Order: sequence, then C-alpha cells, then structure tokens
Amino acid sequence: MTNHSETTGPSENGDVTGGVQPLGHSAHDTQITLRTPAELADALPYLLGYRPEDSMVLVALHDRGGRGRFGGRARLGIPTNKDDWESAARQLAQGLTTGSERRGNRPEQMVAYVCQEPSPGETGRDVMHRLAPLAQLLRTECGRLDVPVIEALCVSEGRFWSYCCPADECCPPDGAPMGLPGTSVLAAAATYAGIQVRGTLRELRARLQPWESGAALEQEGALDRAGMALVPRILHDASRADVAEETLALAEQLMSRYAAAVPVSGVHQADLRDDALLAHAEAALLILGLQDRTTRDRAAAWMEGDEAGPALRLWRALARRCVGPYGEHAAAPLTLAGWVAWSTGDDLEAREALAMALGADPEYLFARLLHQACNEGLDPESIRRCLRTEDAGREPGGSTEAVGDTAPADPGTDHEPTAVSGTRRRRRARTEDSPDPRRPRPEGTRPQPTGAGRTRPGSSRPGDGTRTRAAERTDTRGGRAAREDSGTRKGRGEGDE
Repeated sequence: MTNHSETTGPSENGDVTGGVQPLGHSAHDTQITLRTPAELADALPYLLGYRPEDSMVLVALHDRGGRGRFGGRARLGIPTNKDDWESAARQLAQGLTTGSERRGNRPEQMVAYVCQEPSPGETGRDVMHRLAPLAQLLRTECGRLDVPVIEALCVSEGRFWSYCCPADECCPPDGAPMGLPGTSVLAAAATYAGIQVRGTLRELRARLQPWESGAALEQEGALDRAGMALVPRILHDASRADVAEETLALAEQLMSRYAAAVPVSGVHQADLRDDALLAHAEAALLILGLQDRTTRDRAAAWMEGDEAGPALRLWRALARRCVGPYGEHAAAPLTLAGWVAWSTGDDLEAREALAMALGADPEYLFARLLHQACNEGLDPESIRRCLRTEDAGREPGGSTEAVGDTAPADPGTDHEPTAVSGTRRRRRARTEDSPDPRRPRPEGTRPQPTGAGRTRPGSSRPGDGTRTRAAERTDTRGGRAAREDSGTRKGRGEGDE
C-alpha cells in the first residue's frame, strides 16, 4: 500500500449536493480551493504524484476553519477477485486512519477514488457500474471507523463519475470528460510549486524491471561466469574483504563514468545510455558483490550530494541486469535505489523500488524496514546520520560495522538521502591488526542486535546474517548453478523501503 498519511470514510454521503465542500490545498505558499467533483478528479494525479492505474485511493481531509484540507493519501491495487474487495477496502481504510492517528492528526472526512481502464468490450460506464460495489465498500469501511466519505469518484477512459452526486448537470450518467492534463488551475499552481506528475506506476517500475530482451541471455551468462569465480572468494575469510574493496572500487569507477556521460533527453533514452555504459561483466561483479550485507551498507553511504545521482542511476541499471534465475539478487540494488531516492526526497520512486525489492525477496530486512519507514513518512536523516558516522569512523586499513541493522525497529526513525561532500576516501581491506568490526559503535548510533541481516560471531557467511546469494550459484553445467549452503543459512532472511 502506498501510504502517504491517512484515510477513512463512512457509508453516508457527507454534504454533497451537486458539489463538494471546499477543500484547501496548499503548495508552498499557494492555496487552491476545490469545490466540484471535476476539480477533485483533476487533483488526483497531483495528490499522488503519478496517474494511478487499477487503483483504489483514499485521501484524508482535515477540518481547518470550516474548510477541508488534504491530509494523507493511501493507495492499493484493485484485487482481481471480487471476493478480496472487502478485505482490501478494510486494509486501505484502516491503514490510512491508523497512520494518521499515530501522528495525532485523525482525519475528519475522506474522498475515495476507484480508477481502472475498460477491458476489451467494456466502456468507461461499464467500469463505473462494475466498480460501484468496491466504492461502496470503501465508504462502508471508512464509516466503520467513523470517518465519512464525502465524495467517491470513478475515473476511467478519460472520464469521471461521482457515486455521491445526484445532479446530472455536473455528473451526467455517461460521465464527464476529464480536463486536458496540465490545463487546470491546480495544474498551474502545482507547476509553479515544483510538483510534477510522473506518468504511471507502470512506467516507473519499468525502469527497475529486469531485461527481457536478447541481451538478458548474455547478462545471465556473465552472472554465471562471475559467480563461479567470485563465490569461492566471498566464502573464504581471507579474500572476502578484498572482494568488498574490489566491488566498491568498481562501483565508484562506474559512478564517475555515469557522472561524465553526456546528458540525453527522455527517461527511456537516459536508461538506454546508462545500460550502454555498463558492461555485462561489470554488472555481474557488482550484483554478486552487493549480496554481502557489509558491502551493500557501505555503498548505501553514496546517498547525497554529487554522489547520489550517479549512484541511483547505477543501482537502477544493476536492477535491470538481475535477469532470469538471478531475480532474487535484485533485492540489493533495488533497496539501494529506494534508499537513495528516499534520501534525495523522491518518496514515490523510493516506495516503488523498496516494494519491488520485497517482491524479489520478501525477507530482505533492510528493504522491509526502509519501506515501512518511508510509508510512515519518517525523516531519513537519522539513517543518513548513522551512515555518515560509519563512514567517518572507518579507519584506513579497518572497517566498522554496517548499518543495515541499525534501521530502527520502529520505522519512524530514519531514511532520507543527503550527500557526502567531497571525494570519498578509498577504503582498504581490514588486516589482522585492524580493529574488530564488532567493536562498540560510535556514540550517537544504536546498538545492532543480532538477527536477520547481521553476521553472527562464528558465521562463515559474508555480511548477510542468513545467507549469501552470490553463493547460491556455483554449478558448471552451462553456468547455471544449484543453490548451496554457505555457513549457517536459515531461510531467506537478508540484512536490510
């Protein structure tokens, strides 16, 4: 669920009689008043930051001086099975309301949306009738929480319908056409305030999904070959630190390459350029090297300033290279992409990247903690501060503990990127005379309990408290490997929004 802040709504119809009570929307110093269902329908992409598809959305309203004011927003995909609609509506209403209450700002009212394009042979009006029971369930579940839904809208095929307004003049049976994108007063105010609509979630996810072209076979072969060479070194205590340094050095080299690349226009063209700058062998080495929790946490320090942009582009490109049987390996670069996006203020990409990381590996702890914290609207600065402390405290020839497990048990403590100024210090491998990486943490940081995602004393696994994904492919039959244990493996946990 994309949880921006709050949610609710009753089975009653608030005070809607041909319109909606005024809603104040502030964008910096700009305030826009929305009075009609048409204005509410037009506002949805600006409230979410993207154009929702196959979505049920709740937007919380707060009473400020007799006017409604937008609060939190929550979204869920519309379940394919109608039997799941009731539980989904309950989850959405309870999630938004509970999140708002935790912040001491319970919503007084809700606006509900159901958005879906027609199936073959359907019209937008057919969609409106088909989704009417879902809209009613949203109103009912919000009503159970004593938060009335004052307006419920269906958006389909470039038109909208109100389930609450009885006036044909403003809400005709065949629906009213949506305004042209970017032509409303709200669109102008949002543009002035720097608010952008990012297209659809499908387009955003496409930047992070693995290749399905012919090049995917070449990348899979490179991953097989790299695994056969790299996994034994990762599993060996004497060479593990060297692999980490090589991985981070290669990542820094590629970030410099990306930073120097000639800019191109268009998201798709930019991704193609980044893919062309990354060789199959380089991508394979980085993907496997980042399966080590400590290495991944050190890479997470590239979260702000001039480093953040190239780092985010690199993590996206690596996620696209986790092809075929290496799909689970995408959890690491997707989590890093989500973290950097969150740290630099892009909550939308952060939530989607972290959700995709959990799709690749539901037990990836770092992604789970970040995703929860981002959805809770927490400030990422505490995590940035921790990463800065770790980086500054890492002595030449030594290393400090990774921070993947320092993400607060209460997701309310961290996450958002800033940048490390200046040039990063090259890290050297820890020698026998170097301090123990399990020494006490610097002041101001949290103790790290042993658990998923932490290396336990005596464990032979690199970094990951459960298992090293790089160690899962070491078969010589066509380079495709069977999974194998690498020390004390238990399930699918990972040291991890």
